[in-house]
Amino acid sequence: MAVFLSKRLLRFALFVSVALLTLVALRNHSSTQDYVAEYLPASFDFSLSGFTGGGNSPQQLDAAGKAAEQQREAAEAAAEAGVAPESDIVDAGAKALQDAASAEGTLDLSKDVMDFIKPSFTRTDGGRPKACFVTLVRNNELHDMVNSIRKVQKRFNEEFRYDWIFLNDVEFTQEFKDKIHEEIPNSVTKFGVIPHEHWSYPDYIDQTKAAQTREKMANIIYGASESYRHMCRFQSGFFWRHPLLDDYDWYWRVEPSINLYCDIKYDVFKWMQDNEKVYGFTISIHEYLSTIPTLWDTSMEFFKENPEYVAKDNLMKFISGDNGEHYNLCHFWSNFEIANLNLWRSPAYKAYFDALDHAGGFFYERWGDAPVHSIAASIILPKDKIHYFSDIGYHHPPYDNCPLDDRVWTENHCDCDQKNDFTFKGYSCGKEYYDAQGLKRPVNWEEYSH
Repeated sequence: MAVFLSKRLLRFALFVSVALLTLVALRNHSSTQDYVAEYLPASFDFSLSGFTGGGNSPQQLDAAGKAAEQQREAAEAAAEAGVAPESDIVDAGAKALQDAASAEGTLDLSKDVMDFIKPSFTRTDGGRPKACFVTLVRNNELHDMVNSIRKVQKRFNEEFRYDWIFLNDVEFTQEFKDKIHEEIPNSVTKFGVIPHEHWSYPDYIDQTKAAQTREKMANIIYGASESYRHMCRFQSGFFWRHPLLDDYDWYWRVEPSINLYCDIKYDVFKWMQDNEKVYGFTISIHEYLSTIPTLWDTSMEFFKENPEYVAKDNLMKFISGDNGEHYNLCHFWSNFEIANLNLWRSPAYKAYFDALDHAGGFFYERWGDAPVHSIAASIILPKDKIHYFSDIGYHHPPYDNCPLDDRVWTENHCDCDQKNDFTFKGYSCGKEYYDAQGLKRPVNWEEYSH
């Protein structure tokens, strides 16, 4: 797509480019290394939800899921009637910076995202992937975290012994660290504090408007929570930038209060690496429309302006039934992810996140990291790089992924109830995923769809 700039905008773009280069040079100078930005005090409201939304019951979450299904049906009806949702214009400053970079030619943003991922498919350390578990957790979630660790260790990591990384927006207590070391004696464990700039308001966000949004959304799940929004923004655009993850190519996201129902007898990281997969999930679901009214239009605006980031043979059919005109609200539930960190490190995803961040929807609405990750992965990756782990029995309140293949269920000593498998139930997106990938549904799938 050709981009035409007026002389005035071109002069502005060049000016911004020079200013950016100057700032980079100054920042690298020793006298400016310890610059300090203005942020909010490090105190957040955890009364409704924190990193994991632990304050809500399975019944509340299930009710929210049903509401999401109702909103999905309403959205489909609106799509059939030709009614498009309202959208805000992407922040002009972000677009100017992007245009400036393109005009100046200082960044190679046209490179295919897979070019940044393929080097990590090459095994250089005896075939063992550079992989870790990564967990965002609070000190007061220690008990629930220990339960998750015990499940993961028993079902998988006692054999494969991958590193664990724990992140928090405050320092971990010694009690927390000691207990974690006790539970994971044979793996490397690392504890990190999130940089303040990754868990606070950027200077282009109107905090008064953000506070008003929280008041208006008080009756929506997590709608009144400030900390939940910081968490979603962090998981969307910053967890993979933490220095503790610099040495890794792969991660498995683990949250408190999860369960693994089945033994995992193979190295999932090595399987992803050897089969050149990029993003793996277990549960897919419809999003709550009221939390993301402008996310889709903002995303489509970005990709229309940057068509070079759109992968050939992508998974658009999973997230849209009309080739991108409307969002069907489907996303991968990101509390479980086994994925390649270089997907998020790529210029394509960085530019996408930057556009979203400047649009303000993490604070002016309640954009979640799950739809953000899912929209990006479905568009910038070829669809054969995305994998559904149907063989991994997984629980995050209130939903289950339970293998429907009886042989897999038996051989892996699963203890989940197949009738509770969420994959083909009404407000799951399992059917959309199978159809978009051209996969044949299990012979008995209809038995588990109600």
